[in-house]
Amino acid sequence: MQNLFQIKQEMCDIGRRIWLRGYCAGNEGNHSVRVAEDRVFCTPTGVSKGFLTPDQITVVDMDGHQIDTHNKMKRTSEVLLHLQIYKARPDIRAVVHSHPPHATAFAMANIPIPEGVHPEAEVFLGKVPLAKYTTPSYKELGESVVALINKDTNTVMLGNHGSVCFDATLLAAYYKLEILDAYCRILLLTRQLGRINQLTRQEMIDLLKVKEQFGLSDRRLSCAAQGCIGADNEPFLATFDIRPQTACACQEDGGVEKDPAAISEEKFEAMVRQLTDQIMAGARG
Repeated sequence: MQNLFQIKQEMCDIGRRIWLRGYCAGNEGNHSVRVAEDRVFCTPTGVSKGFLTPDQITVVDMDGHQIDTHNKMKRTSEVLLHLQIYKARPDIRAVVHSHPPHATAFAMANIPIPEGVHPEAEVFLGKVPLAKYTTPSYKELGESVVALINKDTNTVMLGNHGSVCFDATLLAAYYKLEILDAYCRILLLTRQLGRINQLTRQEMIDLLKVKEQFGLSDRRLSCAAQGCIGADNEPFLATFDIRPQTACACQEDGGVEKDPAAISEEKFEAMVRQLTDQIMAGARG
């Protein structure tokens, strides 16, 4: 079991990794570790994550009040986001908020990160919700995130802002951050290639079963046979010269919700014929 100093040292080590990978510029970002029921270690405000020292790590209670009043450093104002995640999910012991550039590009464009494309992303991230923009440091930011998470969620994108990853350990939460930005970088590269291959329903079923064998639950398995990829996939896939394969989305109770925006085969074919007729008429003119 780590002692408290070791936890602070690990927070500094993770901060340096975040800085070296370019996930946070300047003094951006913050991370925390819950060390007791009413105690949380968090990074200070105004310090680059690449140059943290253990004595700079601050201590707060679950209401955000700084406990180590002797510390000349002040706790990050965004710890309120962390605390709301801890309160909503007692199993979570570490939170990392960062601005990974490739992932944040999706948040800036208000494009949800697509599902059913990359096996590693499906196993280790699962569905990544996108929260609407809320002013940083306000309690509403935490409320908007908590409203989107369930027992399977470990990563949430913050509209026009960045990401927040959380897990049972700080290292595990940091790994989610690495996987998130790597996946988004791959997605952007596929956009340059001009095509992307989606996983089939059966491939998703098999993949989610493998995930379950790893001890990682995913409620999408309950509706994968009907198609568990919802309309969130459309904004990114629509940037390709393909038809987005929207099927349906899983409800919170594990049931299946038909996507009202999905286009039937008949309607799609009719649209293609109409568009073709218009093009041919223009060519004849």
